[in-house]
Amino acid sequence: MHYVSAENLTKSFGITPCFRNISFNINEGDKIALIARNGVGKTTLLRILAGLETADEGKVWVNKEVSVAFFEQNPVFDEDKTVIENILHASHPNVEIIRQYEEAVETEDAEKMTDLIVKIDELGAWDFESNVKQILGKLQINNYNAIVKQLSGGQRKRVALARTLVDIGLEDRHTFLIMDEPTNHLDVGMVEWLENYLNQEKLTLLLVTHDRYFLDVVTNMIWELEQSEMYTYRGDYENYLEKKAARIENDLASIDKAKNEYRRELEWMRKQPRARGTKSRARQDNFYEVEARAKNKVLDTDLQLDVKMNRLGGKIIELKKVYKSFGEKKILNGFDYTFNKGERVGVIGKNGVGKSTFVNILQQLEPLDSGKLNVGETIVFGNFSQTGLEIKENVRVIEYVKSFAESFPLAKGGSLSASQFLELFLFTPEKQYTYLDRLSGGEKKRLQLLTILFRNPNFLILDEPTNDLDLPTLAVLEKFLLEYPGCVLIVSHDRYFMDRLVDHLLVFEGDGVVSDFPGNYSQYRIKQKELEQKETKSTTVVKTVIDTPIQAKEETRRLSYKEQRELDQINKDLEKLQKEKKQIETQLTDSNLPYEEISKLSNRIGEITGLLDEKEMRWLELSEI
Repeated sequence: MHYVSAENLTKSFGITPCFRNISFNINEGDKIALIARNGVGKTTLLRILAGLETADEGKVWVNKEVSVAFFEQNPVFDEDKTVIENILHASHPNVEIIRQYEEAVETEDAEKMTDLIVKIDELGAWDFESNVKQILGKLQINNYNAIVKQLSGGQRKRVALARTLVDIGLEDRHTFLIMDEPTNHLDVGMVEWLENYLNQEKLTLLLVTHDRYFLDVVTNMIWELEQSEMYTYRGDYENYLEKKAARIENDLASIDKAKNEYRRELEWMRKQPRARGTKSRARQDNFYEVEARAKNKVLDTDLQLDVKMNRLGGKIIELKKVYKSFGEKKILNGFDYTFNKGERVGVIGKNGVGKSTFVNILQQLEPLDSGKLNVGETIVFGNFSQTGLEIKENVRVIEYVKSFAESFPLAKGGSLSASQFLELFLFTPEKQYTYLDRLSGGEKKRLQLLTILFRNPNFLILDEPTNDLDLPTLAVLEKFLLEYPGCVLIVSHDRYFMDRLVDHLLVFEGDGVVSDFPGNYSQYRIKQKELEQKETKSTTVVKTVIDTPIQAKEETRRLSYKEQRELDQINKDLEKLQKEKKQIETQLTDSNLPYEEISKLSNRIGEITGLLDEKEMRWLELSEI
């Protein structure tokens, strides 16, 4: 099924073109990642497709049977309403009935619950309720009654994501989902769940993301916006890099060929009098086409960061028996660690366990409760923090960089002017005279990184550096950090970035416990999942042993009202599921059934089997009481 078509879209801001005459189609089942440098129009294109902006030229057509859902980087809420009111905001019978049911459960209104259960059955809204609870649970949205305007940036993003996913579940029509950096502010567990969720749901998807593992798992096609044009690549990120390299090589060969032809034709033009013959005029016209091809440039996104780093002495940083708490909350509990030259350390842990406090302690921005912190005399910190740039009004990019230094010394001697250094970071001469407040979020991040490196630090601290940075800049940053001779401390949820760069991990487990894991992020996740599986098996064994005598003592206990209602509902569900299963099995015997329908029905039978097992197990538990 055809979802979206765009024909000759053009969009510019002032004299700066975002894209020019791009055309494309999106079909059912397409899952597309959009890649481009910051500031070239990724978000603008998403907003045009979502109907929130208009192109300067060209047309967009969306199938009338398709609904568009858009997850934005800066979501808009009803600020004075609660979390749950913003999430369950749609005017839909399922939303209203589930909201009433949750209120009845909260107030233990048995009569109202009974009436609502019948209505929920009639609407078939139990699946919707289950989906809502799964989404809220996985995104760790627990305080439903919090007022949205009081939430942190990360909490707002998770609420916005929940709202988008819940809205999709309400749609009876085909859904085209557009997502702008959905993994920002999500921990790795949430990202992995979102990967599975988007893969299970039969969605058509267009997204912008910096998370390359997420990109590979969720998408099957890559679009790249470069120099106002769009290029399409099928496959994963590695395939994109290979195909792009081949494309650039072909472009360079074509330009070289055009240059040779241009030199020959230029010589002819200089010697040729202004003839009026048809052949001469045609050759003159062709000359200008050859000249344009010869003067074409292939964009070089490879930042060559030849840094002259401040010398590292023998002592880096030592922490001895460090204690740090905030009231009852322990951050460090007798922590010992000594950093070595050239060490690359990853710092991970759940939100609120003290990662940022630890970073501030290293830089002597946060006092210790007790213990010793020794920082080497030669250490120069470079802190790439989440707070971003300090935006000053009426200050241009070039003026901002010159406020730190007029030139940048190179490792092999010589120096670069502030303007030349900016060009290495893909700030064109025109862009250098843009005011800071007019830069995109990603451009501000790139400028922030530039100003940190401009000071020649020898101990880099990168706090969630991949948020809002474009993939071309990230690839170059990774290359630079791999060759960087100083120390690097990275706080990040980006698995790909961490896997590429860190030697080991400091894992903040909470309550002041910090463990040293000798491996990268993916290896840590594998180990963690193995431990979780062992704990689950152990808990099951212990529960079986412990529950037996307790059940013997409670033989006379009767079912509560809620349990009786649950048992009645399970009986109804089992009957419905068995009936549906038989119907599907009958349908599957039809030899003329299309492959897509066979696949869909087979998947549904698998879901039904799982639900039957789950409900039968619960039925047994309740029946034994």
